[in-house]
Amino acid sequence: MAPRIRPLTPAELDADQALLYAAIVGGPRAQGPQHFALTAADGSLRGPFDIMLRSPALGTAQQELGASIRYRTKLADRERELAILLVAAHEDSDFERESHEAVARALGFEDDELSAIRSFDVSAFAGREAVVGRAVVALLDGDLSDDEWDAASALLGVDGVFELTALVGYYATLALQLRVFRVR
Repeated sequence: MAPRIRPLTPAELDADQALLYAAIVGGPRAQGPQHFALTAADGSLRGPFDIMLRSPALGTAQQELGASIRYRTKLADRERELAILLVAAHEDSDFERESHEAVARALGFEDDELSAIRSFDVSAFAGREAVVGRAVVALLDGDLSDDEWDAASALLGVDGVFELTALVGYYATLALQLRVFRVR
């Protein structure tokens, strides 16, 4: 399917859009190793980030939430990427899968683990990752059972379960926006 909108180049941005653009390309996503490109050759933002520019007030809040989820939660890096990739698989989000599989590979995920995630099989994971994986699969199915709550809250604490539900909701929202705007 063809994209429904054309990405905005930096020269086309109004003042509010330019501030948001600067926050995205100058924020934590742009620091350290780059496992996927935030911008295209013409300077336009890739993936969900261009969509955020369409409503700078909401886009700013959304990108700040995403940065908090990626860089300021208590989830370990592998736990976070496992959760993101499970959402990407559930939502069939090509951009999220492509970009976060690159991050996951840099964190040591093997091809067989990535393949298992694509089919919602978290049995290949152990310890904390297994509990996180099972909790995310349950959340994507609608809720945590009492046993799943007990396991997740014992491992992550109530604050960690809150962070995990925020992650699942955030990445599901991005997947919806990417799908509606036909961004690949």
